[in-house]
Amino acid sequence: MNMISDPRERLVVIGNGMAGMRTVEELLKHEAGQRYRITVFGAEPHVNYNRIMLSSVLAGDKSVDDIVINSREWYDDNDIRLFVGDAVTAINREAKTVTAASGLSVPYDRLLIATGSRPVAPPIPGLGLPGVCAFRDIADVDKMLAAARTHKRAVVIGGGLLGLEAAWGLKQRGMSVALVHLMPTLMERQLDAAAGQLLQRDLDRRGIAFFTDGQTEEILGVERAEGVQLADGRCIPADLVVLAIGISPTSISPARRDSTSTAASPSTTTCAPAIRTSSRSANALSIAARCSASLRRCGIRRGFAPRSSPATRRRRSPPKRSQPASRSLASTSSRPAR
Repeated sequence: MNMISDPRERLVVIGNGMAGMRTVEELLKHEAGQRYRITVFGAEPHVNYNRIMLSSVLAGDKSVDDIVINSREWYDDNDIRLFVGDAVTAINREAKTVTAASGLSVPYDRLLIATGSRPVAPPIPGLGLPGVCAFRDIADVDKMLAAARTHKRAVVIGGGLLGLEAAWGLKQRGMSVALVHLMPTLMERQLDAAAGQLLQRDLDRRGIAFFTDGQTEEILGVERAEGVQLADGRCIPADLVVLAIGISPTSISPARRDSTSTAASPSTTTCAPAIRTSSRSANALSIAARCSASLRRCGIRRGFAPRSSPATRRRRSPPKRSQPASRSLASTSSRPAR
């Protein structure tokens, strides 16, 4: 198609993950996919894949090809320009352009920010040592698989669902695995204490060692990770340390202009390490994309609310009794509106 005479609006999507591409799939269903000329930037050097299934890749149940959602052919068939391994580093709202790490600048009429989340890392010494990684993307899984081929001892920090999946996957790969968790029981946000203890006993029988009530103080090592030091003095030897203590949304905050730079303009948003913009519409689009993915992961569909937990139900106030018939209407209406 002739790009000069193309009447379609230019839509740039920052983020090639599940939320962003699910949005694009929906847009393609409308007006025969002819409303937008779409460009997608992804920080990872891959097409869109199912991040939730990374634990299956780690355990050896699936390959990376098995978890691909949108192949390269899908982008081509839908006339989508895809730039992988090239994260957007700046947004110029006045000129309506985005600039990638490679220096490529692309204009837009509409901009969708779907940058997702990033792993949380505790502020402890040793995070930068070789042999320390998160459990968030294909690159992390590759590091873990490489370590499993040449080393034997792994420590996973974090006893939530993601940490347990990492521990079990590494165990399946033949490593000796220990799991450190800050709280007394596993998955305390999903399970009560009794259920958490039952889960721990079951996994302990399967060969995973547990260090609960364990606050990580330092990752030990000189040239690479050699162990984990806990605040209570316990020390766990390790060749691989996996961080799985949670995620936080990729920050989108007002840009700060560098006062020492003469090249920057007030309309340019620099993005290092995270995209920053003060545009309310861009913020809303980003939040909507993140929430959409989170709700689908939890099995929640639009129009249905998640079921409350027993603890939440106990905290709710009992329903108010109806007012006695003898109470005057004036005394009722005089109460301030809630």
